[in-house]
Amino acid sequence: MSNVAMELQDVRKSIGKKEIIKGLTFSIYKGEVFGFIGPNGAGKTTTIRMMVGLMQLSHGDVLIRGKSIKHDFKNAIREVGAIVENPEMYPFMTGWQNLMHYARMIPGISKERIQEVIKLVGLEKAIKEKVGKYSLGMRQRLGIAQALLHKPSVLILDEPTNGLDPAGIREIRQYIRRLAEEENVAVIISSHLLSEIELMCDRIGIIKNGELIATQTVQDSTTSETKNITQVSMQVTPMDRAIEVLKTDHTLDAKSQDEALIFQTEKEKIPDIVRSLVQQDVAIYQVNSTKSSLEDKFFDLIGENTIE
Repeated sequence: MSNVAMELQDVRKSIGKKEIIKGLTFSIYKGEVFGFIGPNGAGKTTTIRMMVGLMQLSHGDVLIRGKSIKHDFKNAIREVGAIVENPEMYPFMTGWQNLMHYARMIPGISKERIQEVIKLVGLEKAIKEKVGKYSLGMRQRLGIAQALLHKPSVLILDEPTNGLDPAGIREIRQYIRRLAEEENVAVIISSHLLSEIELMCDRIGIIKNGELIATQTVQDSTTSETKNITQVSMQVTPMDRAIEVLKTDHTLDAKSQDEALIFQTEKEKIPDIVRSLVQQDVAIYQVNSTKSSLEDKFFDLIGENTIE
């Protein structure tokens, strides 16, 4: 229990007679980066609002380090730092002045702690400059620094790479990984960039129509139950015979898609499959293999083409 940073217990939200969040139950652990993903209108933002007390729960509870959002809000919320989209800072003040201003709101934050978070997010050189001159990536880093000032157990970032260029996205990704490892913070990220979630997160939770339909480690989600599973695409003739050979000789469920033979197998088995197809007079013109990505897994589970 001591390793659990945040726990959702049968969290539900109803508006009128319509239940929009339907019994979410899952835990997030210290030092992990948890990706929260789902299609448009799935309930991600509503869930995050309930996590931080901006929206009332209709049923259930959210525990932060064992403290209830419903019954002990003040102490529970002290454990949380959060940024929703672009952090708003005072542009006419320097980064240092902004952090000092926020530090005054919470008792017990020393100048040493401010220096610590500045170093953690790599803003030492720019901290004395006015925030109005900061790039979007620098403002995101300053926002993360501000959210970390009071040493939260849980950091919630809603679209932390929104509007950033590829270099900025990479920067933020590296800082998020670092602070999870160095500060032992549980980081919850809501994002629509599935490739980023795959690179950044240890585990993912997929929400659809207000229900949690899967939670799994990113490694599990992208390697399947067997290691080294790849998706294979072949240009072959005749197609029917190739599908039959894969079924009878290799117990593989292959299909024809866009005039290509598509199936999944372990990478090591591809040479044997090619050999048996050739022996059965199947002509092979091209073989491509790609590892199944988080995006493939996401659409397998969601069955939709819209992501928030």
